[in-house]
Amino acid sequence: MAQTSGANPPGIGDRAPAAPPPGAGPANRWAVLVVLCASLFLVALDATVLHVAIPAVSADLRPGPIELLWIVDVYPLICASLLILFGTLGDRIGRRRVLLMGYACFGVASALAACATSAPVLIGARALLGVGGAMIMPATLSILRHVFPDRRERAMAIGIWSAVAAVGAAVGPLVAGILLEHFWWGSVFLLNIPLMAICLPVGARLLPESRGRVGTGPWDVPGALIAAAGLFCVILAVKRVGGGHLWTPWTLLVGVAGAALLVTFVRRQRSRAHPLIDLSAFSRPAFGTSVGCIVLTVLALVGLALIAAQYLQLVLGLTPLQTGLRLLPLSLAAIAAGLMGAWMLRLMGPRLMISGGFLLTALAVLLLLQIGHHDNPPLLITGFVLLGFGLETTLFGSYESMINDAPADQAGEAASLGETAYQFGAGLGIALLGSVMNAVYAPAVRAVGGLDDEERVAVGHSLAEARAIADAIGGETGAELHTAAVNAFVAGTHAALAASALLLLIGALAALRLPREPMSPAAGTEGVRGADTDVTTAIPGGAAVDLAVGDYRHVASSGGTAAPQPTAPEAPHAGSTP
Repeated sequence: MAQTSGANPPGIGDRAPAAPPPGAGPANRWAVLVVLCASLFLVALDATVLHVAIPAVSADLRPGPIELLWIVDVYPLICASLLILFGTLGDRIGRRRVLLMGYACFGVASALAACATSAPVLIGARALLGVGGAMIMPATLSILRHVFPDRRERAMAIGIWSAVAAVGAAVGPLVAGILLEHFWWGSVFLLNIPLMAICLPVGARLLPESRGRVGTGPWDVPGALIAAAGLFCVILAVKRVGGGHLWTPWTLLVGVAGAALLVTFVRRQRSRAHPLIDLSAFSRPAFGTSVGCIVLTVLALVGLALIAAQYLQLVLGLTPLQTGLRLLPLSLAAIAAGLMGAWMLRLMGPRLMISGGFLLTALAVLLLLQIGHHDNPPLLITGFVLLGFGLETTLFGSYESMINDAPADQAGEAASLGETAYQFGAGLGIALLGSVMNAVYAPAVRAVGGLDDEERVAVGHSLAEARAIADAIGGETGAELHTAAVNAFVAGTHAALAASALLLLIGALAALRLPREPMSPAAGTEGVRGADTDVTTAIPGGAAVDLAVGDYRHVASSGGTAAPQPTAPEAPHAGSTP
């Protein structure tokens, strides 16, 4: 049954509390969160799960260099390109509908990927996975925004949501390592099928349907396609820069085309009566700064995780499974930070929380600058724990501030922008930190004497290639090359860590634009500004819901009751001026 909204009240403290979504009692709300997080975990997992399986894929399918690159990159590339398209589509036709379509698409694509017998088929399946991921990611956050109208409960839910996203990406290599110990490479995709088969009927039963405000005009299909094409080109150019193709004509052409398309998109949105994206949101400190902080946080997370994985395997000689286990403290710290996020937000407020998260992460990076040629487990574990906790603290605070600042009728739009920032930060992190590392590594290793021109070029590509050439050459020259390559790689790692620390400090300064007020312990449901105006399906209750709540029951018991209760005035809005 649709809800209608009245006029906005004059003051924040005078807002009339919005009714919770129909049927969204405490148990139901947290059961919905379980369903959303289960699907989000798989989407995040698939972004990194294939990295460890690449050698097995190469041996079985024998893809060419370009095909291998597309096998790895097509999933995040397609996913990032379509986030705005499907996020805004969900605001128009229903977020639950788009999410369920994403579940079906993701399950079918996983089956195709697992059974792929050639590189083109696997590339196509990974592209279809990206389409499903683009449907799922913004829908989970926008539905969460609708199901949890109370800011205190929503902060806890976003903490769990963001921790699941970070952990999914972090444990991808670990899951792949375990599966590859016993099964073939296609098994890394089979995990998705039974979970999506569960999420689809359970989601159809539990998830509420919601849309944006009625009367917002037709959906801008050309604008959505222009945005998708522009993002595709820009992110592809960024990835090529990260691969060392900075000044090639193809990279420049793709980058310029993407920039031109995005400029066209911005101009189109500014000229339309009913724009696809409310660009004025970026002028609000809480929203615009939060999106920027997401980019910087993910830039550090993905770039540092990639460097750490390479260091552990190529310098310390750990197996993929050992590498995943060694990175596990980062994931556990991220979970802890996500679960503590709501408490820290109430204690410190967005400004101090996000700035502090950046500073803690910078401290972890500076600590990891002490790594060398030999294994030092206490140093690495301490650094990874601080890194995971600091990054997740910043990521939680940024998402909470961004989604709290956006009206609920624009939840899909806001979620898609946040997830686009996440994907863009991931690509930028690999490109930027990888370029810094390569700028130090390549000249040093190519200075080794006794190499012909072809070998000199090859050793500068990666430490793995340098070690293979050193083993083939043998003798004193091979030994000298091996030592120089390891030394150059460690020096490059130190340079990338230093650059990351500088970016994190910039993030800490940028976060000072955010509101400083802590969230009131008595913050109640939000006002009319945040209420959805079209809710068409209630969340059904019943005993089956209790089985899905699990460990989240104690959280719900302290956050409210099924029946509406009088609430205290809401804390200052995240978009307000401090």
